[in-house]
Amino acid sequence: MSGFNKVVASHAEALAGLVDGMTVMVGGFGLCGIPEGLIRAVYQNGQKGLTVISNNAGVDGFGLGQWLEKRQIKTMIASYVGENALFEQLLLSGEMEVILTPQGTLAEKIRAGGAGIPAFYTATGYGTQVAEGKPTAEFDGRLYVQERSLTADFALVRAWKADEYGNLVFRKTAMNFNPMMATAGRITVAEVEEIVPAGSLDPEQIHTPGIYVQRVVKGQFEKRIEQRTVRKA
Repeated sequence: MSGFNKVVASHAEALAGLVDGMTVMVGGFGLCGIPEGLIRAVYQNGQKGLTVISNNAGVDGFGLGQWLEKRQIKTMIASYVGENALFEQLLLSGEMEVILTPQGTLAEKIRAGGAGIPAFYTATGYGTQVAEGKPTAEFDGRLYVQERSLTADFALVRAWKADEYGNLVFRKTAMNFNPMMATAGRITVAEVEEIVPAGSLDPEQIHTPGIYVQRVVKGQFEKRIEQRTVRKA
């Protein structure tokens, strides 16, 4: 069973084969549950012309904001601009193509891609710019727009625990986008807080089976807060 061991020794090994022009999914929500070390490694490697699928693009100087600084992203498929001023600038100037997608639709496009479903219909966005150029249909008296599913060359995800076979357990906010992206990448790389021996995880607690995961790497996480809000003393 040694051939089932997905653990790699470094982020460089985890990202082997990621080259210019690829499509990359990046999990998490804001700065929560993002694969910080993998993002940093791609920033340091300097791949360019990437199509990136992620809920948003981090903040200036952290998370995917680092990729924006180096102009590594050609096209960004996301649900909102978030707290990133550079993202907004690149969007408004036209320097980077941005495909804004309703958040639930984005999640379903990724889930459908991982399930092998090429397209689906949703009422969200019908009659707006989101639906321009897309097929539409009527079901039971309601109008819907067809959305194509999404897959990627690489899916970079963040999990709490993994075993050596790549079975993943996510925790709290990391449940946003990471589990579905893990199924939709041709190569899925999981950066995790803890790696345990095979058989240590309760099968009923596994969120993503290892069959979807090609590489697992141990990470160290800063877990930065995107927008700190405190109560007055």
